[in-house]
Amino acid sequence: MLPFFTQDHSALQEQVRLWVENNLFAGCDSEDDIEQRARSVVQELGAAGFLKRAVPRQFGGVREQVEARDLCILREELARGDALADTMFALQALGSYPITLAGSSAQKQNYLPRVANGAAIAAFAITEPEAGSDVASLQTTAVRQGEQFILNGTKRFISNAGIANFYVVFASTSPEKKAKGVSAFIVDANTPGFAVKEKTKLISPHPIGVLEFTDCRLPEAALLVVEGDGLKIALKTLDLLRCSVGAAAVGFAQRALQEAIRYSKARKQFGRAIAEFQGIEFKLAEMATELEAARLLVYQAAWTHDSGNADAKQKSSMAKFYATEAAQRIVDQALQMHGGNGLIAGSIMERLYRDVRGLRIYEGTSEIQKLVIARSLLKATGNK
Repeated sequence: MLPFFTQDHSALQEQVRLWVENNLFAGCDSEDDIEQRARSVVQELGAAGFLKRAVPRQFGGVREQVEARDLCILREELARGDALADTMFALQALGSYPITLAGSSAQKQNYLPRVANGAAIAAFAITEPEAGSDVASLQTTAVRQGEQFILNGTKRFISNAGIANFYVVFASTSPEKKAKGVSAFIVDANTPGFAVKEKTKLISPHPIGVLEFTDCRLPEAALLVVEGDGLKIALKTLDLLRCSVGAAAVGFAQRALQEAIRYSKARKQFGRAIAEFQGIEFKLAEMATELEAARLLVYQAAWTHDSGNADAKQKSSMAKFYATEAAQRIVDQALQMHGGNGLIAGSIMERLYRDVRGLRIYEGTSEIQKLVIARSLLKATGNK
């Protein structure tokens, strides 16, 4: 048991691990309808009770507050089995946590219980064609007209585009205030003026696309908290989820290491298993060490967040940066051990190679994490 775990965390880990091995461990990378698979996965996660970890107890959850350690445990184990399962769990947490943080009682009661049981699919819509890492520069606007807001703009790379029942959308209500003028709204999928403009195909199965808002009228009740607090809500949400991206990376890397060990013991060259060659042994040792370091960083960050420590943001950035970069190296080395067999379309190694790549980009690129870490260090020493 990791030092950052309680008995409950260990029990959750065992429960999820068993469920994954019974339901997902064979993996699935067919060209079937990704959207239908995604909907089915959400229903399955809801039926298994795992989505309850994404909302507070008062609204159908397990704990009084959502815990980063729970999210990390679930993401690590789900990623080990199937990337889409990990993605859909993460998006339920990402799309609903702004409501947990800042929603009114009516908003929470309307949306969170349905997220907890898998009846509603959530989405988080902040990225735009010209606003990626620089989220404060978003161009989508929400203009107040009496007791309504008129939403106009385009969102890009929005996960669950077209399958979500509701979207938490970030828009500028006071462009002159820049970051302090961003607000957050809940937009139901059937709202007039809202449309999914296109679906985007990624190298790893993922429901994602472009959203368009054209004179989309929202009631004042769709606003989260007050005008101008949107960016704070977004950043607090990302602070919770960031270390869980590292946990998903650990899950992918763990599966890659398992596959590398299995293959190296079975594959024979020059009259013996390749696992008996020192070059392979060294690779396995390096992979296992990097994996363990990544796992410890991830759960230290999650524990730090759950404990309310002041350095949680820095720890989460360290965890995401190191774990995602290390996972890329581990998967690459595992594929190298498989040789040509690792390049076969549909093989587990080919799938892992595609699945792991996006983690170094979304929810803050590796470069952004380095900036967060460095600025935290400089601020602590009084130089910035």
